[in-house]
Amino acid sequence: MSDQKVFEASPESKGKAKQLRLFAMLAWIIAIAGQIFAIFKLINNETLVWLIVAIVVILALSITGSMLWKKANRLDPASEKDKTRFFVQNQLGAIMGVLAFLPLVILIFMNKDVDGKTKGIAGSIAVVAMLIAGISGVDFNPPSVEQYTKEINEQTTTIKALNFDNDNVYWTTAGNKYHIFQDCQHIRGRDGVSNGTVKESWEQKGISELCKTCEKNALKNKGTSEEINVDPS
Repeated sequence: MSDQKVFEASPESKGKAKQLRLFAMLAWIIAIAGQIFAIFKLINNETLVWLIVAIVVILALSITGSMLWKKANRLDPASEKDKTRFFVQNQLGAIMGVLAFLPLVILIFMNKDVDGKTKGIAGSIAVVAMLIAGISGVDFNPPSVEQYTKEINEQTTTIKALNFDNDNVYWTTAGNKYHIFQDCQHIRGRDGVSNGTVKESWEQKGISELCKTCEKNALKNKGTSEEINVDPS
């Protein structure tokens, strides 16, 4: 289509994404530092309880890092054109989750000074924690510039069909939906109401869903009660 809108994260979204990624990296660094401490200080029969505590803390840090990283990727996604970067950026949480535990798991089972009971308990808990950290870090539906571009254009076409070829929408600072009507009951009288195109609502706030009340009222204004599905191509 001639007026194809290509998604590009706003400077504000990029700034937030950068901040979230820094916090995620910090969480992973602390997790790995905790692993190193556990390897050198806690793999023995006398400190089993503290080793388990360390494993739980490392797991919490790994999951926190993954959650922050995924949130950043939704604000500033990678492009599918660069396959390597796209994979690493979206699955880094899984990679770091495994790295936060794998050396510890190996050294627990290889340590000759630890008895079988300690190896069994600590090793099993560490393996389970590694699996949880790895799986929680996987992004099963990774965002991309291309995906956002496709959805923006589809939604822009739908909004224009609903709103007499006008794709201006409204959103609030705390909201998670955009609105066709400025006087919609869900945003009327609220502070921090912004307006712009569907593309801008995605880029500035990450909002990707139309208010159902506005959709219903727009359909009523057009004299139909059927949902409008438009092929943007």
